[in-house]
Amino acid sequence: MSGEGADLPKGRPPALFPLFAEIETLPGVGPKSAKLLAALRIEKPAHLLLTLPHSGIDRRRRDSVQGADLPGHVTVEALIGQHRPPARRGGAYRVTAEDARTSFQIVFFRAHDEYLHRALPTGARRILSGKVELFDGVAQMVHPDYMLPPEEADEIPEFEPVYPLTAGLTQGVMRKAALAALERAPELAEWIDPAQKAREGWPDWHEALRAAHMPTSIGDLGATHPARLRLAYDELMAHQLTLALARSRLKRGKGRVTSGTGRLQARVLAALPYRPTGAQTRAIAEIAADMGAELRMNRLLQGDVGAGKTLVALNALLIAVEAGGQGVMMAPTEILARQHLEGLRPLAEAAGVVLEILTGRDKGGERRAKLAALAAGDIQILVGTHAVFQKDVEFRDLRLAIIDEQHRFGVRQRLELGRKGAAVDVLVMTATPIPRSLSLAQYGDMDISVLDEKPPGRKPIATALVSMARMGEVVEKLRRAIAEGRQAYWVCPLVDESELSDLSSAEERFRALRAALGEGRVGLVHGQMPPEEKDAAMAAFQRGETSVLVATTVIEVGVDVPNASIMVIERAESFGLAQLHQLRGRVGRGSAASTCLLMYQAPLSESGERRLATMRDTEDGFRIAEVDLEMRGAGDMIGTAQSGLPRFRIADLEGQAALMAVAQSDARKLLADDPDLTSSRGQAARVLLWLMERDQAIRLISVG
Repeated sequence: MSGEGADLPKGRPPALFPLFAEIETLPGVGPKSAKLLAALRIEKPAHLLLTLPHSGIDRRRRDSVQGADLPGHVTVEALIGQHRPPARRGGAYRVTAEDARTSFQIVFFRAHDEYLHRALPTGARRILSGKVELFDGVAQMVHPDYMLPPEEADEIPEFEPVYPLTAGLTQGVMRKAALAALERAPELAEWIDPAQKAREGWPDWHEALRAAHMPTSIGDLGATHPARLRLAYDELMAHQLTLALARSRLKRGKGRVTSGTGRLQARVLAALPYRPTGAQTRAIAEIAADMGAELRMNRLLQGDVGAGKTLVALNALLIAVEAGGQGVMMAPTEILARQHLEGLRPLAEAAGVVLEILTGRDKGGERRAKLAALAAGDIQILVGTHAVFQKDVEFRDLRLAIIDEQHRFGVRQRLELGRKGAAVDVLVMTATPIPRSLSLAQYGDMDISVLDEKPPGRKPIATALVSMARMGEVVEKLRRAIAEGRQAYWVCPLVDESELSDLSSAEERFRALRAALGEGRVGLVHGQMPPEEKDAAMAAFQRGETSVLVATTVIEVGVDVPNASIMVIERAESFGLAQLHQLRGRVGRGSAASTCLLMYQAPLSESGERRLATMRDTEDGFRIAEVDLEMRGAGDMIGTAQSGLPRFRIADLEGQAALMAVAQSDARKLLADDPDLTSSRGQAARVLLWLMERDQAIRLISVG
């Protein structure tokens, strides 16, 4: 969040200036504290306002420590008795105190006599507040938080908020700075829809901040408190406004009406050995409606491994061809691009459509010939890697671009893609099932089609957990399966044997399996290999020349070998759920019954056990993604840095999916009614974007 403000267009509203001054302008914050605050991502007073207390201490006065719920914080007035310095060095310094009903001890370690006699003179009365515990039946208050004469008692708050800290930072510094930041918070015009604010009973922004930073009881600290809900909504709203601005910018780019005749699509359907699922039919209809509209399509097609995205993609490409245009499908790697080519080819032939591939490998005369055919419109559908983005690649009439494996592209890259101009419809495909809350956060600028049914004929994959101690049995099973003509993947976690890790490397496993199963039967592929060797090893496995492919996770995405029906994942507990699910999806693509063996090193940690049990119990990618989100949290799950996913300070992506959905529809409606944010509510929304440092959104308005 920090540092983005520097290159914003001129125009942060003056009312917000005090909140974006240096953090050291707050009382009690010097260079040392500033450094510690930076570790909590607090670099401006505005960041402190959005860092809320996470718990609190009840400091209401009692007449005695007797009857208090111990151990716990107690505030009492007491008469100070005698001082007992430690008998030996490093021992405890004790002071007796007497409240209205009992006596107790105040205990200090490494204390100075002189200071304590000044702070706690014998015979004086003091208000003491701190944590009290029973020790050998005697109540003890160790290092009180407050020791004040009765006339200064009102310096102690009845309920004291507790902020998140980092080593070296104290509650006192944090609280003082937060209250000072609160003093600087201006009254701002309302950006939330008035009807919604009234319905939810939410306070104004300023009032919400006061309530959140000055709680009066533990109940004020819950995520469902109206003040906290409102502040969480502000963050979600700023994020969804950013996405909605990107979306409307893309849609504002002149779209073209692309309507198919249905002629080529009908040929493909007739050639299929099965009927499309309801989900496929629905997705095809949604895409056709988008392409037939004046606006540019910006849709995400989300489907689990094997949900049949290829058929939906081809249908979309055929609509472009039926309308007299061209379509392109891009994949992140050459292997995947070739695979799409193989998947599309039989269907394209049934439709009688010219299909070609263009990758970085095409050179010289061959490349020139392809580019000429593309420019002339003779190639109707092009499959390729990002090489199709190069300047000399020109289409006669490109209508549709399909991008595969979206999670390689974040929100930022999508905005870049939109800038390419041309009224091209965009369809993004991902095989990573994403829980609803995350898809709203990551793809809020897109319309979403979900394939949540498996095509007929996909057989379930039997998944079993096997201890690494049974390695011999697994290899023996594999030998028998190979003899029957079956193929298997064997996935290893690391490439080299490193001192730091006892995970067996792919090279080692490759040598061991080759010794056990025969020289020519086993292939190897890992990330450190030159691309040609990698492709050759994959190709040999695809052709059935090798029976077992030992691999690192490079095979996670997209390699399709229908005859491979066994997946062994070694040290499965060291993989994440999403990865395990992707890897398992590499088998079960042919007619044979498939098996996935998750080999683990005992004993399993609690989270390792939960991940592997989830894999054993379900094949539903969306259910697996939900568990993954519960276990890891959102940032981890998609890698915040790469995904362009915001790191919220108050809002909780996992717990507040419903609030995110409301923010999305509200942001879209606000922009539909007021595209340039010039109405009074629109102006207030601009202030919200400045407040939340949404530089991308502000640029989109400023160039709009």
